[in-house]
Amino acid sequence: MNQSSEVVVLLGAGAIGLEIVCRLATNKILLLGDIRQNNLDSAKADFENAGFTVVTEIVDGGNRASIQAFADKARQLGSISHYVHTAGLSPNQAEFAEIIRVDLVGTAIALEIFGKIMAPGGAGLVISSMAGHMFTDFVNAEQRQALATSPADELGKLDFIREDIPGGAYGLSKQGNILRVQAESLHWAERGARLNSISPGIIITPLARHELAANPVAYQSLIDNSATKRVGTTAEVATAAAYLLGQEASFITGTDLLIDGGVIAAMKNGRMG
Repeated sequence: MNQSSEVVVLLGAGAIGLEIVCRLATNKILLLGDIRQNNLDSAKADFENAGFTVVTEIVDGGNRASIQAFADKARQLGSISHYVHTAGLSPNQAEFAEIIRVDLVGTAIALEIFGKIMAPGGAGLVISSMAGHMFTDFVNAEQRQALATSPADELGKLDFIREDIPGGAYGLSKQGNILRVQAESLHWAERGARLNSISPGIIITPLARHELAANPVAYQSLIDNSATKRVGTTAEVATAAAYLLGQEASFITGTDLLIDGGVIAAMKNGRMG
């Protein structure tokens, strides 16, 4: 391992994650992981054309062995200064069980593995979703504790994870991500590293456009009844992410930042039509 090289790691080469690591990876090695080779090839070409040093790896974000191999690759490249996790599936992309496997279990596995190898002073970030704030009333204190602290590989077997749960696999997984980040941040602190999450609202990306097209009336209602009455951009999320991942946020760990234009505020105060 080349200890003199700093490594920025991204698992999930989507629009938000790529925007974030673009702000972190100057004069560092950028390791990109994704399940799709075409995503990696496209991102690698764009970053290399902009002068970045990039390494790519195929990763199944719901498989422990695959995530472990990805982490081993990161360690071989150098000292891991930043880990960004955006790997996940939306309700229109996958069935219930697959969303639980990748979004809930896979995220927990990745945080466990990378928490053991982060460089002192390093920082991690999970991109969750405002959906993690929408259905909290349907998960009790005991269930929240289970989502936060159960062994990662056992999460999918929890008895309250059923297809009829309000919010479905996606809402539950994103709530689980937020809770898991809070719990795992204590383990990351043992290495002198920090861990936080961001819960974006409706942010315009290729994936979001697909979701909007699938349910335009519901999404437009969320936008129209929000405080800002607009969608967000990847740049806005990346600006907040860069702060949380930087030294100026050295006193912030184990928390979630909701970036949703006021959608959840409107929902919790009865302003959704």
